[in-house]
Order: sequence, then structure tokens, then C-alpha cells
Amino acid sequence: MTFLSSVKSPALVGLLLLVAFVSCDDELTTIGDRVIGSEPFFTGKKEYAVFAYNKRIEAVQTNKLPVYQLGIYDDPVYGRTEAQITSQLLLTTPNPIFGSFRPDREVADPENPAQIAENETVKEVFLYIPFLTRTATPPDTDRDGVPDSLDDEPTDGTNDSDGDNISNAEETANGTDPLDATSTEVTDENPANTFARRVDIDSIYGNREQEFTLKVQRSTFFLRDLDPATDFQDQQEYFSTQQFDPSFVSDLLYEDTQSISDREYVFRKTDDPNTDLDESLEVDRLQPGIRVELDSLFFQQNILDKEGSTELLSQTNFSEFLRGIHLSLTPNGQNDLLMLLDLARANITITYEYQRVDTNATLSDTSDDTVVTQEGTYVLNLLQISGQSVNGNAVNTFINNAYPQEILDDFGDDVEASRIYLKGGAGSYTEINLFDDDGDEVAAGIDEIRSNNWIINEANLVFYIDRATLDAMGVNNEGDDAPSREPFRLYLYNTETGLPLINFGTENTVSQDLFGSFLNYDGIIQEEDSKGIRYAVRITDHINNLVVREEDNVKLALTITPDITRLATLDAMVEGDNGLEEQNIPIASTLTPVGTILFGSNESVDEEVRLKLEIFYTEAN
Repeated sequence: MTFLSSVKSPALVGLLLLVAFVSCDDELTTIGDRVIGSEPFFTGKKEYAVFAYNKRIEAVQTNKLPVYQLGIYDDPVYGRTEAQITSQLLLTTPNPIFGSFRPDREVADPENPAQIAENETVKEVFLYIPFLTRTATPPDTDRDGVPDSLDDEPTDGTNDSDGDNISNAEETANGTDPLDATSTEVTDENPANTFARRVDIDSIYGNREQEFTLKVQRSTFFLRDLDPATDFQDQQEYFSTQQFDPSFVSDLLYEDTQSISDREYVFRKTDDPNTDLDESLEVDRLQPGIRVELDSLFFQQNILDKEGSTELLSQTNFSEFLRGIHLSLTPNGQNDLLMLLDLARANITITYEYQRVDTNATLSDTSDDTVVTQEGTYVLNLLQISGQSVNGNAVNTFINNAYPQEILDDFGDDVEASRIYLKGGAGSYTEINLFDDDGDEVAAGIDEIRSNNWIINEANLVFYIDRATLDAMGVNNEGDDAPSREPFRLYLYNTETGLPLINFGTENTVSQDLFGSFLNYDGIIQEEDSKGIRYAVRITDHINNLVVREEDNVKLALTITPDITRLATLDAMVEGDNGLEEQNIPIASTLTPVGTILFGSNESVDEEVRLKLEIFYTEAN
């Protein structure tokens, strides 16, 4: 039993049992004496009670996140959430030099004719924040140069997606755009492979076709990196309830209408006459995202004019002086619009001009010297992430509507849930007790498994979706324009360790994305006609730990995740019957605005869809 209990694959268990059965049968018929007529093994299924309790999150830590939410999401079940971002700015290098010389050397010097006043002047300033994309290398099944997600016939290598009578494969080979009917030939104005490619952007919720107003302001709030309450030993935590606008914002750096495009930004290079190559045939590319021009005068006064000053001497000084920027986004139409953004790949690029002396390579001869205008750039970053380390600080503010009272009535430490209410961000999650209603002791169910000597082949928690309620509210997954989306994956974790119930040693992972990682663990939505029906989370190893290894029957918790590979936790303030309690919750649940409704464990729920623990076992007769 010990050996079979350690086997995690149901298929392997079945094979071993078959071999054992054949061996036993062989031995009994050969002896021909005291033959047992019944089967030596049989399999069965048993369902056990599960007890679920909804928990409301009042606030969640939202600094040092991997991605941030920006915009407005109007969930038909849970109400409106407005997400804003306040971020520090990071110097690329401390005490930067703009142009060729420091300010104390930007004076006329008869002994150094190359040394002049450089008159650095900001030319333009752009804030750029890229959108998330589905995969780094999207699949292209028919190998015609168009990713499957953008290809109208992804398995037909001869198709013509843009209808210009030139196949995708031909256009890819020619260097024209297979997704633009006006791009049919290579010309001097449009060299090969210089078009703006379409990219499969991801994590945009609501109507991405509508325009929105983006506002960028100066933040006047000092974001500390270390917490003075711990003698500056621990990182400072900022929570989603921290509001910065209007009390802690000042200068308006940008406010205008924008729209979402899945096209790259493309910039033609300038030919360098000193090389044999024609650089004008090449382009620089930026992934699709937000790219807006900020107020040049502000950066002239607060960056370039501060060259050599104490304000730019170090990052600490700079963070005290220019405390950051504040971002808000408002949809211009009737629909909501919210996006997830990776601030670690965002930046502010300052392009400036300055004067310098061109000596024409004759330092000793000043007669041919000329003063020329040259261009330079300086980059300010928002965050920098290296491994698990985050340099810089940014905070996500979530302004939430109150939940409807009929939902709140199903919350509480002593209210066994008839419905499970899961909502990302500063939303809600559900605590779960297996077998008994306090989660502290080994229950009768575990004793039954042990006394019957059952070998557990598979154990699942099965969560049925309250389809009727979601349908009535318009929640579905029918394309990118769906008014509200269902979460694609559930996240079940141990409340004491914060870790998901995953056996990493036996897991099946085919790709590092939401649907390709930890496939044995599962938790992936099961759909019919683009509508979720149920989820199942496999917890075979956890049940074996309870039964065989006699581990504690700890309380579990359920939430949602847009990234199953993110396993870290963060602090949250959770509403309980005795007020707010500090809890650790998975960081993954903070990274999405969506929610869902599942059937709970309360006995009022129909038996067919009630939350249950399914155990498939083999018993030796």
C-alpha cells in the first residue's frame, strides 16, 4: 500500500494493478485450491463534504507588483473598480551629464576651443508603457508569417488574410505586410520589412475599440522604500486604499484622447554617411502600448536645468525632489476599459539638443572649427525588476464600489457559503475546510479512507459555475469585446504556507503560460459555447499527505489567477467578524480585475452542483 500510495499517475496505478491482478489470478488457478471467486481489487468513487466561507478583502498591498492595473472595470456582479498608478522615477545614472561637459566646464576656454556653453534644450519627451502580449513567440501553425491569433485561416498556408490577392506566405517572403491590403510592394518609401507589424496584445478588459482619456500628473507624495516603523529594516508596504489624487498631485504633464492599437511603433533610421550601409533601410521598433508626449518645459526645468545639482546627485535625492508621476485613465464611451501594464518596461525618454564644437579632426587648428547642433537622449525608468528584486516603487490604487447587499449576506466566518464569490484585485476569496467544519482535526472521512485501506488514485475539488446568474448579468468569454470576462483559472492554496497545492516534482508543464503550466494541478475553466461550466482542482497529493503521512488538515483558500506561475504572497487586510485581520494572499489574485460566482457548500445548494471533494480509490478485497 505504501508503494502504491506514492504513485501519482492514475494511469501507472492502473497498470500496476492490472499486473498484480494477473499475477494473483495466475497463482490462484495454478494451485487450484481455496480459490477466491471475487475480484482481488475493485475501484470506487466517494464524495465528501467541503465547507466554504467567503472573505472580503478591504485592502491589499499593491507596491512592488509585477504588473499594474490602469483604467475602469465595471463588473456586472461586483460593481465598478477604478485603478490608478503612482510611480517613482528612476535615474538611468546618478549625477548625469547632458551633452559633452558638466555645467562647470560649459564656459568659453581659450585653451580648449572645444569647450563652449552647450545650451541643452529639450526637444521632446515621451512616456512609453508597452501592452502585455500573449506569448513571446506566438504559434504560426501554417508557417505563413502570420501568428495563428491574427490569421483568419491559421492552418492554410495559401490564404490571403488582407484580401489583396497576394498570399500571406508570399507577402512575408517579399517583405510586405500580409495584414494590410495597401502594403503590396516594396518601394524606396516603404523598404522591405519596415512596416508596423501587428502584435497579439493581451490583458485589456472591456471595449478596446473605444477611445480613452489618459492623464499624467506630477506626484507630490514621497514613496518610501523602507518602513520607519521597523527601523528601516523592512520594505514599506502601500495598500490599494491609498489615494493620491487630488491631494498629492500637481503639474499636469499630459491629458488627451488616446486609442488602442495592436500595431508596433516603427521609426526609420537615419543613414550614416560614414558607413557603407544604408541605415535608412532599417527601422527601430517598439511593442504596441501607450506612447504620449509629455510637457517639455517641465522636464527642461526639472531635469536638464538641474544638471550638476544636488537634486540629481543620487537616486535618493532625486526621489525626494521629483517624487514621481500619477496615471489615470477614463474611457470616453459608455463601456469600461482597463489594462494590465508592465511598468518595468516603461520609461520616459527625454530627447534634447545641445551645441558642440566640430573640430574637423584638427584639434590644433581652430580655423576650421564649427559649432553644430547635436541630439542626445536621457531615459527615466519607472521600475526595474531583476529576478525577484524590484528597484523603485509604484502603487496601484483601487477605488471600488461596495458589493451588493445580497452578496455581502453570504460573507462571514460563520456563514457557510451558498455561493462562492471570487473577485481579483482588492476583491474577495473563499476559505475551505475539507472533511470537517473546523479544519483542525483529522475527520471521520480520513479515518474511513484509512480503515478501508483505500489507495487514492485521484482526488478533485469540483467547482460548478453559477451559469444562470452570470448569464443574466452578461458575463462570458465570447471574444475580446465581451462586456465582462470569466477567470480562466482558479488558484487553490494552503493558508499556512501561502503555496498552491502543487507537487512540483510530478507536474506536467508544456509552456510557461496560463494554460500550459501545472496541468496536473489543473484549475482551468471548462467551457461550452464560450461559457464556463466548471473548474476542477486536483489535490491527490494533498489528500495522500493527510491520509498516509498524517499531516494536519489545514485550512485551504481559493482565488483566481491570470498567471499560475506567480507563487509569491503579499499582505492584505481582510474583513472578519471581529474586524479587519491581516492575511497573506497570493500576489496573482491582485493582478486581475475579473470575478466569478461558483456554487458553494451550503446544504441549500442543489446536490448536483454543490461544492464537493471527489475521491477515486482502489480497495484490496
